[in-house]
Amino acid sequence: MDTDSEEVAMKDNRRRDRPSGPMNLQDVQALENSDSDIGLCGWVLVAFSILLMLLTLPISIWMCIKIVKEYERAIIFRLGRILRGGAKGPGLFFILPCTDSFINVDMRTITFDIPPQEVLTKDSVTVSVDGVVYYRVQNATLAVANITNADAATRLLAQTTLRNVLGTKNLAEILSDREEIAHSMQSTLDDATDDWGIKVERVEIKDVKLPQQLQRAMAAEAEASREARAKVIAAEGEMNASRALKEASLVIAESPSALQLRYLQTLNTIAAEKNSTIIFPLPLEMMQAFMKR
Repeated sequence: MDTDSEEVAMKDNRRRDRPSGPMNLQDVQALENSDSDIGLCGWVLVAFSILLMLLTLPISIWMCIKIVKEYERAIIFRLGRILRGGAKGPGLFFILPCTDSFINVDMRTITFDIPPQEVLTKDSVTVSVDGVVYYRVQNATLAVANITNADAATRLLAQTTLRNVLGTKNLAEILSDREEIAHSMQSTLDDATDDWGIKVERVEIKDVKLPQQLQRAMAAEAEASREARAKVIAAEGEMNASRALKEASLVIAESPSALQLRYLQTLNTIAAEKNSTIIFPLPLEMMQAFMKR
């Protein structure tokens, strides 16, 4: 008897010492593994509910048997307390019609779009950014016991996180480092929603919209940069061509007959195009010989 009294006193002390704030994972595990102490009045109500169910059989059986789908879990509350064992399902489970209530929790991956957010970047540029978030409920008990609406809270938190993360980035970093920004948002959201039993699986940045004036300025800058590179490439080509012509002239100067061969090659090229006029250059030495005569 003394041992039983000590155990009851220890349970009462643990209930009094338990904090009134949100439950963490350890609190949920302790709750699922411990007996639900609903008190004497609670047990009287449970016994009355069972008696009422037995008196109204077989009609009451349809109110007591519930079905949970494969992708759902049910959190059962008996007189306001979560029933021992935590989430139920999938399949059939049994409740008492008067003292028990339950909440279904969808365990599938949920996708939602982050509405376009007007963000002021680190270099004082206003951009409109939107994204998409993939998350799922990892612990149904935490998702029900710690937050009123886990889906709405996650959506609002995603919008705030997007603004906070992009506010520390320059425009060039936002345009080029989307993957890094997405990973940073995922890590921040996952840490913040851990107490809600939610696992953020993936975050993606969909689109970055710039103001029209900034788009025109960036287009003009890119066009000027391309024109400058084109002029540099053309100048380098002219320089390389002049060097090649200089080397060719040096080779021809070493052999006078090379110039005559070049003449003949030029005539062959002109004749292949079927021109009506052919200009044949004559060496000046030949004309001087005729002039002497």
